[in-house]
Amino acid sequence: MTNLRNNVQLIGSLGTQPKVKELPNGIKVARLTLATYEYYKNKEGKIIQETQWHSLVAWNHQATIVERYLEKGKEVCVYGKLHNKSYQDKGGVVRYITEVVVTDILLLYRHKQ
Repeated sequence: MTNLRNNVQLIGSLGTQPKVKELPNGIKVARLTLATYEYYKNKEGKIIQETQWHSLVAWNHQATIVERYLEKGKEVCVYGKLHNKSYQDKGGVVRYITEVVVTDILLLYRHKQ
């Protein structure tokens, strides 16, 4: 049952071109955003699309997959866990960030060989 704790699964489209870098210790990290969509009808019967944006971070092997195969606009399914952190901005205000640490990626499109 421990696999059910802090588990996230999202299907959506990449909102930005992934930013991948290698740290001085050789570890690779990728940062990207994912848009997920929900649709509903309002009182007038008009279909409304609601978009949620998610910040993703992928490490090591997953970062390599991101670097090789993902680009802005591509549809993917990601599995991972939520990670919360905070920092203090230049004005002294504490800011909070929630991101998904990616553990698995499933490409939902065909990539060119």
